[in-house]
Amino acid sequence: MKLRLILGDQLNHEHSWFAHVDSDTVFVMMEVRQETDYVLHHAQKIIAIFAAMRDFARRLREAGHRVHYLAIDDADNRQSVPGNLDYLLAHYQASDFAWQAPDEWRLDQQLAAYAAGLSIPAHMDDTEHFYTARDEAARIFEGRQNWLMEHFYRRMRSKHGVLMSATGKPAGGQWNFDHDNREAWDGMPWEPADIRFRHDHSALWRTIQASGAKSFGEPNAASSAWPLNHEEALEQLERFVELALPHFGRYQDAMSVKAWRLFHSLLSFAMNVKLLSPRTVVERVEAAWRDGAVPVESAEGYIRQIIGWREYVRGVYWHRMPGYDELNAFDHQTPLPWWFWDGKTRMRCLAAAIGQSLEHAHTHHINRLMVIGNFALLAGLSPQALHRWYLGIYIDAFEWVELPNTLGMSQFADGGQLATKPYVSSAAYIARMSDYCKGCHYDKKARLGERACPYNALYWDFFDRNRDQLQGNHRLGMVFQQLKRMDDGALTALRERAADLRGRVAEL
Repeated sequence: MKLRLILGDQLNHEHSWFAHVDSDTVFVMMEVRQETDYVLHHAQKIIAIFAAMRDFARRLREAGHRVHYLAIDDADNRQSVPGNLDYLLAHYQASDFAWQAPDEWRLDQQLAAYAAGLSIPAHMDDTEHFYTARDEAARIFEGRQNWLMEHFYRRMRSKHGVLMSATGKPAGGQWNFDHDNREAWDGMPWEPADIRFRHDHSALWRTIQASGAKSFGEPNAASSAWPLNHEEALEQLERFVELALPHFGRYQDAMSVKAWRLFHSLLSFAMNVKLLSPRTVVERVEAAWRDGAVPVESAEGYIRQIIGWREYVRGVYWHRMPGYDELNAFDHQTPLPWWFWDGKTRMRCLAAAIGQSLEHAHTHHINRLMVIGNFALLAGLSPQALHRWYLGIYIDAFEWVELPNTLGMSQFADGGQLATKPYVSSAAYIARMSDYCKGCHYDKKARLGERACPYNALYWDFFDRNRDQLQGNHRLGMVFQQLKRMDDGALTALRERAADLRGRVAEL
């Protein structure tokens, strides 16, 4: 008997494993406390993954495959991957074991070590999901001190013929339309309605609670917004292309208390658990542009997130691990304030971004980067604590994609291995791109005083405190020129205000 392990983020119905029915092969799936407990997870994330796993197992059985599924409350469940494999290999007297390549370092190492200790043949197969191999980005940048996502992105576009003309030129005459995609949203056009698939996961949620698995956030177990299977993911894709993609480009950086998803796709969960292939998504978006249904700026901006950024950060992750998760270039050590778990802060932007995250297990990338991550970096919060929070709270967060975005892009904790500069701003950027500052307890224009927006003093103090590390960065020349023009009294006042804010972040 051959055992084939399918992890919870490997729900790829198109995988070659499933091309033929073999009565001598048993597909193994398991819900384990090992995976619910390694960080504190959002309730919706645990529910959505387990529900999708159960549906995937059901469909495999309907197709004629043999499946052994260990639910979280199964009496035979040892609650760890190795423990369950020991039991199952013995139970089936297996003569061969295989697994698909894990996307997370810890699981990759765990399964490799486990397989090395077996007395039967064991091997790892590819997930057949990504455009690139784990080491492809490293091979592209071999011998280069600095990696640039834009270079990688253009290579991917050319290699795979995405948004390219017959003569090999980029669609629309340029590679990147990012500068055209930075408009604030004033309420029009209307945000498209969310897809609610109306699966009642209440019974599953009760089982998860009874298992002892801890979680946070709103469970929303009776009306899930997240797809259960490939067909629902395709429905989500079609709704996005039809209703949101035409406006995605212009408003992809916009934020609002009135619209939690705006024109974002919400497809990252489906792609990251492999209910949906990135090729399917890219091909559908490109087809919409070629049919004249969406502008090139929207198509390019969205495709860049997938074939560019998503594949690129995966390459960074596999090249930099192990050890990347421990980097802390600024030695920031402050714990996360308690309002990261309830959203109750007087800073309206953070209350909105964290509140959306707690309610939906999701908020879009600008809220993650330029509101939550921005504050964390300016205030000196621990990048490791923030990494664990991001990994736990977001429905689409798996370490391969979340860690480089948090440690590298958001917190600059790698000292610039991923991003070319720290992505921080004062209140001015948030005010320009959102409605968050309207009605806020704090004054977006003030730098000093109890009601001054904390972002303002923290912004200047961040660069002042880190002059030695950052003033040689050519992208920050204007910032340090402005710092030089500040008189000693003004700079001292900003330092004192920032130190006070950093000392009492839980009270803000």
